[in-house]
Amino acid sequence: MAAWPPEQVIMDLDLTEEQKLIASTARDFAQREIAPKAAEIDKSGRWPAEIVTRMAELGFMGMAIPEEHGGGGLDTLSYAIAMEEISAACASCGVIMSVNNSLFCDPLYKFGTPAQKKDVLAPTAQGKLLGCFGLTEPMSGSDAQTMVTSAEKTIAVPTAEQETAGGWVLNGAKNWITNGPHADHILVFAVTDRSGPKIKHTAFLVKKGTPGYTQSPHDHKPGIHGAHS
Repeated sequence: MAAWPPEQVIMDLDLTEEQKLIASTARDFAQREIAPKAAEIDKSGRWPAEIVTRMAELGFMGMAIPEEHGGGGLDTLSYAIAMEEISAACASCGVIMSVNNSLFCDPLYKFGTPAQKKDVLAPTAQGKLLGCFGLTEPMSGSDAQTMVTSAEKTIAVPTAEQETAGGWVLNGAKNWITNGPHADHILVFAVTDRSGPKIKHTAFLVKKGTPGYTQSPHDHKPGIHGAHS
């Protein structure tokens, strides 16, 4: 039997000097440059391009990505601290930052190929490019098991009907994709196998402007208007 009472675990909840500096930097930036514009951004619904640029300059667009891949090489708590300060000033700016960090850079770092990390992850973590995450669909929402978007492997040699050789053809639609109207790349989730008890999904890194890539006007939302989707 386990001893009772259990041993006490003492946790150090004090921030490190580096984390305190990040908190101070993020708070100062958010209060000086974001908060004064927050109401105007939400009222007008404009994309806060100048703030996104400044977040990139401060290293906030790929904070937890290792430095060798273009990021800040910081811990998760540092990222959360900065996110809290940015979001407190403007929810739209916080969402834009969050999607690029957590939904695009993180999975690309964990599962991307070396070439993808070099050509796409590094400049996106530096804020030179912008990414988004394509899971949600018009009919199924974020329920991946009822996803309609599919991807089919093409034949090795192109024919008159099929121009793509040895690749994949994606068919489907996504919506509510935050950063979508401005992103340079999107991680598109598609069904690649429906034969088993559970459908199989694959994530594809798709560059904006790829043949067949069609973009609709951004969604109309009741709030967080500056973070276009």
